[in-house]
Amino acid sequence: MKHMKVGGLMTDGVVSAVPAASFREVAKMLAEHDITGVPVLDEDDRVVGVVSESDLLARHASTARDLMTTPAVTVHAEETVADAARLMVRRGVERLPVVDEEERLVGIVTRRDLLCVYLRPDAEIRRRIREDVLTDAMGLPGDAVDVHVLDGVVTLGGRVRRRSHAVMLVGLAERADGVVAVVDRLSFQEDDTRPASSTRTPHDIAR
Repeated sequence: MKHMKVGGLMTDGVVSAVPAASFREVAKMLAEHDITGVPVLDEDDRVVGVVSESDLLARHASTARDLMTTPAVTVHAEETVADAARLMVRRGVERLPVVDEEERLVGIVTRRDLLCVYLRPDAEIRRRIREDVLTDAMGLPGDAVDVHVLDGVVTLGGRVRRRSHAVMLVGLAERADGVVAVVDRLSFQEDDTRPASSTRTPHDIAR
């Protein structure tokens, strides 16, 4: 299944600092470029840290080397937007320097950049679920189930053969780019997720 990659959203031509940059130089960079942080690079363009506005306010060191937060939290251009978003939340950062295979800086991605994914048109989300989830990932016809999308919320309806297919379909739809939530209105003919001798419950009955 296809996912949007960080490289497709990142900003290149990143404003950066060297470890010897002074407090005033870093503060001037942030103000002039209206940004909230800069990566700090060594002589090989590798990210060794990040200086943010909070670093400047919390510390009174004289150079970027002493101001920066290290090690830097970075992401590779080939990683998915969803993975980058989870990393940002987990590490509590608002921006991620994007690096190549040799850890050299190639761009930067911010929370605002990642939020743009959720502005994807409903029609595009619906098309992607039909093509990427139903056809490519599950080998089903694009119209095997009903797919409705409103403001990023996907509603799946219809009947599939096995319960495992319904569970898989919902899980894949939830991970599709731009999807805010999934409403499961699928029914199934047989429950293949437990032994046949198990006691049936009302959920087994097709809705």
